[in-house]
Formats: sequence, C-alpha cells, structure tokens
Amino acid sequence: MAGLSIWHVIIFLIVVVLLFGTSKLKNLGKDVGGAVKDFKKSMSEDETNHSLKEPRTVNADPVKTASSAKTE
Repeated sequence: MAGLSIWHVIIFLIVVVLLFGTSKLKNLGKDVGGAVKDFKKSMSEDETNHSLKEPRTVNADPVKTASSAKTE
C-alpha cells in the first residue's frame, strides 16, 4: 500500500481530528454529501430530459463544391 501501514493512517486521522475538530469534519462531510447528491440528481435529470427530446432534422440546401461547378 505504497509504504503506508495501518499505523500511519491512524496517526494521520488523529492529527486531522485534532486540527479541525469533529464539528468542522461533520460539516465538511455534510457539505460533500450534499454536493454528491445534487450532482447525481442533476445527472439523472439530464438523462431523462435527453431521452425525451425528439431528434431534430435539418433541411439544408445542397452546397456547390469546386468539382460540381466544373461539371455543370
């Protein structure tokens, strides 16, 4: 695991809790969870809106190219 043991991870987590405190970590977790939830909701709405749209057809006039102009 890239030279990290379980003790390194535990010490890191203890330092993070001591620096930020549990209330800030709780708020951070709540904010990240809300952002992920909103992102998933937005993606699912986009998929349903995309599937409901009818394909558009474009009627374009033929374009004259250099080779078609020479043959006329």
